[in-house]
Amino acid sequence: MAEKIENTDDPEVPKAGKPEKAGKTEKKSRRKKKAVITRGKRKAAVARASIREGKGVVRVNGIPLKAFESPFIRETIAEPLAFVEPKYDVDIIVAGGGVSGQAQAARTALAKALVEFSGDKSLRQKMIQHDRSLLVEDPRRVEPKKFKGPKARARFTKSYR
Repeated sequence: MAEKIENTDDPEVPKAGKPEKAGKTEKKSRRKKKAVITRGKRKAAVARASIREGKGVVRVNGIPLKAFESPFIRETIAEPLAFVEPKYDVDIIVAGGGVSGQAQAARTALAKALVEFSGDKSLRQKMIQHDRSLLVEDPRRVEPKKFKGPKARARFTKSYR
């Protein structure tokens, strides 16, 4: 026979099911900070950037941007930051492709994240006037190799000897 459980709203009577843990009566209320996640692509590289309010720290695959040895790569990724004040924390995860492709994918993801997080249309216009590829991905991809040749378009040379 199944037992009937009466529904009581009395807080002192424990309810059926899991026993309550002693000591944890109130949950901590934490405010979640607003965060925006965007994506950028270049050739075979894909970057995801998450942005939130903070101190201005930018990390790429867990490494601070200031720790990058190549100044060209560092400046490429940091280019969108010249349009805003350093008050955002950004984490960028990049995979695939080579070093330059990854840097350009991270740059696009960062620029899109800044525009979306701020919601400022004038910022978007400034970035497009400066360099359209900050916000618009390059649609070019590597063409696949075909048979009858060593590469996508080249053909094997023919010898008549």
